[in-house]
Amino acid sequence: MATYADFERIEMRVGRIVRAEAFPEARKPAYRMWIDFGEPLGIKKSSAQITKLYETETLVGTQVIAVTNIPPRQVANFISEVLVLGVVLDDGKVALIRPDREVPLGKRIL
Repeated sequence: MATYADFERIEMRVGRIVRAEAFPEARKPAYRMWIDFGEPLGIKKSSAQITKLYETETLVGTQVIAVTNIPPRQVANFISEVLVLGVVLDDGKVALIRPDREVPLGKRIL
């Protein structure tokens, strides 16, 4: 089992999607997103396989929760810097995990 100390090492923060676009180069359907985490992190990029439930136009302005202290990962020709969190449903669709109200950018999830 993971310990509380293990959990504390994972940094999850609130950000706002400021840009989202199709990512046709990805092996599986995905979007490229730019997420603003406020100071001191600023804008970070992420690739997310959330195309079944979301359209790029509706994602912009949405607050999301992401793991911000993992190593960058190359996905096709794009460097994904953070991992946006979601729930994988039984049918394979991914539902984003988001705050239930507007919260300050960059706040840590505990």
